[in-house]
Amino acid sequence: MPQLRDSGNHSSAPFDAETLHEVHSFARIFGIETEYGVSVTGADMVCDASQTAMMMFQPIVASARSTNTYIENGSRLYLDVGSHPEYATSEARDPMDALAVDAAGELVMRDLALDAQQRLRATHGPRATVHVFKNNVDSAGHSFGCHENYLVRRFVPLEVIEHELLPFLITRQLFTGAGRVTESGFQITQRADFLDEAVSSATTRSRPMVNTRDEPHADPDAFRRLHVIIGDSNRSQWATMMKLATTHLVLCVIEQAGREGRESGFSRFAFADAGAANRAVSRDMSGVTASFDMADGSTLQGGAVAMQERYLQAVEQFVDEHPEVASSLPRTNVHDVLRQWRNTLEAFRSGNANALGDRVDWVCKYRLFEALRARSSADLPLSKLEQLDLDYHDVANGALYASLLRRGALRSLIDGREAQKARTIPPADTRAALRGRFVSAAKSHGAQYSCDWTRLSLHAPRKMDMVLLDPFQCRENEDFQAMIGALE
Repeated sequence: MPQLRDSGNHSSAPFDAETLHEVHSFARIFGIETEYGVSVTGADMVCDASQTAMMMFQPIVASARSTNTYIENGSRLYLDVGSHPEYATSEARDPMDALAVDAAGELVMRDLALDAQQRLRATHGPRATVHVFKNNVDSAGHSFGCHENYLVRRFVPLEVIEHELLPFLITRQLFTGAGRVTESGFQITQRADFLDEAVSSATTRSRPMVNTRDEPHADPDAFRRLHVIIGDSNRSQWATMMKLATTHLVLCVIEQAGREGRESGFSRFAFADAGAANRAVSRDMSGVTASFDMADGSTLQGGAVAMQERYLQAVEQFVDEHPEVASSLPRTNVHDVLRQWRNTLEAFRSGNANALGDRVDWVCKYRLFEALRARSSADLPLSKLEQLDLDYHDVANGALYASLLRRGALRSLIDGREAQKARTIPPADTRAALRGRFVSAAKSHGAQYSCDWTRLSLHAPRKMDMVLLDPFQCRENEDFQAMIGALE
């Protein structure tokens, strides 16, 4: 197990009443970081991904003088290692709010791509088309990620969370996997073949399922940030909501056990080899035929469904015993999440996975591919299926995903107006509301400023700084009002 690196940003003051309440409550902060893939087709001359990504960010550099900035909804927009445009959502207290800001990110990337495309056509021909993929594997076999962030309480050791949560995360992919066409067959998750180890503090030299680097972006004496790397990038809004909500509920069980100084019971679910289990889940489209060697020497039959049923049963019992968990999410109905979780597992258990085609990305794609095969008089070449697969994930010029939405073949939990609104309006009940207002005010007044997750800095017309260690802080205090006043 690698050693954790402390952020070194400890608070010198005792916890105030609000922070104490947050530490002892089931409230959560959610965030999603999405790395997008980029390519160009139809150009009269070569234009590689790095060139295209830089063209996309030219308007950002022109206004922010950097490829790393924060926008009006409190989210971070930047150009990551490997020329991947990346969007990290602002902090959200509810999966539905996180979903809205994530959907806003798709619109931001689309507009950056179409703006770059217009300029590219002036130099690379009128058919030059920019594609921006919200997926995890490109045509050359390179992998890039979708990372989830969860605020968790510091009193629970990170090693405990990792080991007790990892079997859930691996088997959760049964309903959160994005699906992938490969030469050896269809897989339910895009990341399984690219993850090197279970846990690590690195993200570039190795690809762990959970990152152990200690960067809480909050008061480190009270909280830590769980950085989950194993998940796929989802186009399905239902899948995005469910992966956040179900993970939250499992974390509630683990945290309460930590409060009470006992074990959660999830340690007995540990796999002997997490990587082997992950690959087995990805190749078992039935969800019930894979078997797993367990850390205690036993064998678990019944595939991902059997493991998920273990977690679901524990969570259902926990919610019955702790009814306050039902109010831990401001917008999402916890009991409805449990019902949908159980219905999903029952669909796989009964062999009726096709019924999930309107909400599970990989099932939707697999059904489509099978229908095309059935209608074709000859075998469909792998290249055709790969092309459709990429089109499904193309947020700039893709047609397949939009067509599925229009026909009701995919569920939509938020509409285009909500996504558009979330481009400029951050969640109202986290510090993102303050960051978003600061960015908007600074831009509108042409001020020199900078910010990150925990700090707002005004450089001119006056030099002022404000620290935001509490991610739940959403009310304006005197310091914030003074900073806005200096702008106005």
